[in-house]
Amino acid sequence: MAIYTRTGDKGKTSLFDGKRVLKSDKRVETYGTIDELNSSLGMVLAHMGDSTWEMANDVRRELEQIQHDLFAIGSALATPYPLPVVGLETRPAAFEKLIDVMTDTLPELKQFILPGGSLSGASLHISRSITRRAERQLVSLMQEEEIDPAIIKYVNRLSDLLFTMARLVNQQEKQPEITWKKR
Repeated sequence: MAIYTRTGDKGKTSLFDGKRVLKSDKRVETYGTIDELNSSLGMVLAHMGDSTWEMANDVRRELEQIQHDLFAIGSALATPYPLPVVGLETRPAAFEKLIDVMTDTLPELKQFILPGGSLSGASLHISRSITRRAERQLVSLMQEEEIDPAIIKYVNRLSDLLFTMARLVNQQEKQPEITWKKR
């Protein structure tokens, strides 16, 4: 089976129901950003490699589960009617528990920090910012079309989780946080 179809050569793509839309359609932009986020998490996992620090396996497992979630979210968004994502409604609470566990191991955050650190920590910060863009696109899309509200909640909490993971990874990889200095 060929990977190319040539059906998008004129700037249109098909949603799951067969409807043809422009590739610049808000729905396509939104699930495209979800795909970009998923790819960025793959980069985080590649940078983490075989890290052996405490909680490394937990972080890897969670990131892989998030990648599966994001595939399901992308599929739901590629459908032009509200399609609930099974199991998504429980994930934000699970994220909160994981955030609390990780936060207990981190120094108290009293100032804004600059994104950066190790390759995996900096990559998590990039993933967090992609998540925020996806969230803005979801909010814009939901002004025009109905989408599963669990997706918005999931993505909002995901950015908090990725921020906390970036801090944890940098701490474990002995990369100091650089605080923002107001000028």
